[in-house]
Amino acid sequence: MPLCCLHEGASVSRQQCLDAELPRLSDLIASVSQQPDSVTLQVMRVVGYLRVSSATQIDAWGLDRQESAIRAYARTHDHRIVAWERDEGVSGTIEGVDRPGLSAAIKRIGHGVEAILIADLDRFARKLTVQEAALAVVWKAGGRVLTATSGEVREDDPDDPSRTLIRQVMGAVIEFEKRQSVKRMRDGMIEKAKAGKKATGSYSYGWTGTGKGRERDAGPLPAEQQAVDRILALRAAGTSYRAICGVLDDEGFRPRRAERWLPMTVRRIAEREAVRAAS
Repeated sequence: MPLCCLHEGASVSRQQCLDAELPRLSDLIASVSQQPDSVTLQVMRVVGYLRVSSATQIDAWGLDRQESAIRAYARTHDHRIVAWERDEGVSGTIEGVDRPGLSAAIKRIGHGVEAILIADLDRFARKLTVQEAALAVVWKAGGRVLTATSGEVREDDPDDPSRTLIRQVMGAVIEFEKRQSVKRMRDGMIEKAKAGKKATGSYSYGWTGTGKGRERDAGPLPAEQQAVDRILALRAAGTSYRAICGVLDDEGFRPRRAERWLPMTVRRIAEREAVRAAS
């Protein structure tokens, strides 16, 4: 079934996409969500699973938000959280076997744990093939997957094909959203580079990121700028790089990732600032 809303350039939410392209699916989702699920309502021992794609991810599903949602769902349904597993800085497009946290959560199934509880299906996977493979492993082990947003991700049923349809379409839309997010980031970096702003990589010594989104650029970091100014002043006075290292150490200036200054580090800073000043 073609998903017209998945055309490149489209910018719609998951629910808007489903409503616009698959009205019948919306009816199915509504009917399924209104049906009581006696299996899901059973009290279960669960493992909470958390995932963020980067250590500094700030979005609707940061680690704290995920944990709060999971705890609230477990409390509402009387489930008992017996363990937590997490993957930090791990993409949802990576196979489950290559994610230590998810692998550990799955291994708990059948060993005092009956289900994996996640905040939302996109925390489980952001690629349809990965989602389906991981779900199959959990189901084969006799476990279940619960989401705080929509309850149990139900296993295939030959008498109810809509289960598979709903789950896989949701997975496809999640993957689409991931691809759109990556594209927006790539387009943003291209535009920043065209505007002469820093688009990729970490910030050099003496500088840090300022602003937000496409306006974010390198700005001076006052504490480190004092060391940069000292380096430039000493170098202008004819001091060798090695001697500058000793002065910086003695005066309490510290490099970003080392205990002591090295001549090569000082030289890179001096040369980089000279290029910056000339540009």
